[in-house]
Parts: sequence; structure tokens; C-alpha cells
Amino acid sequence: MTVGILGAGAFGTALAISIASGGTTVRLWGRSADDMAEQARQRRNARHLPDAAYPETLHPTADIAEALRCEVLLLAVPMQRLRQVLEGLDAATHLPLVACCKGIELSTGLGPVQLISALTPNPTAILTGPSFAQDIAKGLPTALTLACADQPVGTALQHKLSTPNIRLYYTSDTLGAELGGALKNVMAIACGAAIGAGLGDSARAALLTRGFAEMQRMAHQMGARPETLAGLSGLGDLALTCTSELSRNFRLGLTLGRGESFDTGVTVEGAATARATLEQANTHGIDMPITQTVVRLLDGTNLHKAMDDLLSRPLKEE
Repeated sequence: MTVGILGAGAFGTALAISIASGGTTVRLWGRSADDMAEQARQRRNARHLPDAAYPETLHPTADIAEALRCEVLLLAVPMQRLRQVLEGLDAATHLPLVACCKGIELSTGLGPVQLISALTPNPTAILTGPSFAQDIAKGLPTALTLACADQPVGTALQHKLSTPNIRLYYTSDTLGAELGGALKNVMAIACGAAIGAGLGDSARAALLTRGFAEMQRMAHQMGARPETLAGLSGLGDLALTCTSELSRNFRLGLTLGRGESFDTGVTVEGAATARATLEQANTHGIDMPITQTVVRLLDGTNLHKAMDDLLSRPLKEE
């Protein structure tokens, strides 16, 4: 089997290393010809995962036609660039496409599976769950969700993409998997802001828990299954992302809480997702106060003012 991966960032590279480590041929595509040539020469991604050597069956390339010569295509590009990549895949209409990004498209409110399905006739799935690229690249054990509405396609992908260190669990609930992976990034920004402002671990625990309630409310309103949000792609990913500085979304929150500037060159999916989520919540009448607070913080509202407003909401039953 040959697997193509579009996107040579940290996560796409880590998946490529893990899949290739079992002897599968992997073609890893990146936009920069110079960068991919350097990866081929050094046999590693010096920018994102400098300590992880490439297996012999991993082939970096800047030629997208070469990457499309595969049986399964993984899309590990940022959510806000996914549309642009999909529009260049006319030659890949027969391939199963697996989204490996988390978020909601700001201009349309679509998740990755919804966007792929709107633009292509391909069988579509999403790979999501609690994972850091560094752990996957090191061969550390990781469990993820593989969601696909077509069960025969989904179970086939589950077996093809499982590796010695990545255990995949199948679900047909693509919407729940999309929402879990997207919304947890918003809550991670909130938790990071609380820690950055010195509000303590108790405040973080409260935000994590009430943030999960927000995620469930939106998922229920949109038609996802509650058990999906309680699994790896929801609660599992939420717990990881809200408690570690390896999360870019958590780190963004830390800088907001500390009143510092954040590196604008780092992709943080939760920022755009927060705005898209709040727009959908307002449209559907879903109460999402933490998401609203995150958007206010991103727009420059003083953190202590935003937190005071959040804590002064009317008391209610859990």
C-alpha cells in the first residue's frame, strides 16, 4: 500500500513517520521545493521534528502529482487552507480522502468532512483525537478516532492506517468527530488564558468542564451523537489540549492571559474556529459563554473584565 500525505507540518510529518515505520510507502508533500529537497537530503523535518529520522519508505516531495500516486490520501493542511488544496485535486477523484485537520472554515462554517464532501465525490473520513506530533513521531502509544459515514470504507481505512503506535477506533459519526476536534481548541485557549492570568488550576478545571458542556450542547443541536463527544475525539482531545503547553491553542491562551504577544507565524486553528463557532451558536440559539469570552479576548477585551462577566452570569443548575 502507498499513502499520500498533503501537508509537511508537524502532524503530517509525524503521521508519515509512523505509517512508514511499518514498511508502508508514504509520499509526504509540502509546498516548498527547497524545503522538501532538504528533508529528502537530511531524512528528517528539521523545522518541525528535528529529532525524528525518516524511515526508508518515507519519500518527501514537492510534486503533488507524485503524492497523488497512492491508495489513500491524508490531508494534513490547516483547516483554513483546506479548500485551496481540495480545489487542486481533480486527479484524485478516486481516492479515499482522510482529513487530518481540526477546525471550522471561517467563511462557511463547514467542518473538514463537510467541506470535502461539498467539493469532491471522494469517499471521505476524518482522523482526529488526543495526539501531539512529537509523541507520534517518537513511536509513543496514541489512540485516535477514524470517522467515516461509509462503514465498509471506514473499517478498511481503520485497518490500513493503524500502526504499531497508533490505535484507531472507528465511528460513523463524522459530525461528532469534527465538532469535538474543533471545539476543544476553543476551550484550550480559554484554559490557557486562565493559567496565564494566574487564576489557578481550579479555574482551569471549571473552564474545561463547562467548556465540555458547551461542546455537548452544540453537538446535540447540530445532530451529532453524545457518545462521540464523550470519546477520544471530544473529551479525550479536550483533556490533552487544555493541560499541556505543547498545544498551540493553549499557548495562545497563555499569552492572552499574560498580556504578551503571540508568534503570528504559528497556525492556531482555535482562533478562527472560535469566531465561526460563535456565529453558528448565535444563528442556532445555542448558549456558549466560554466561546463568546474567547472571541472577546481575541478582539482585545481585558481578560479580568471578560472573566468577571463570565463569572457574574446568573446561577443555574448543572
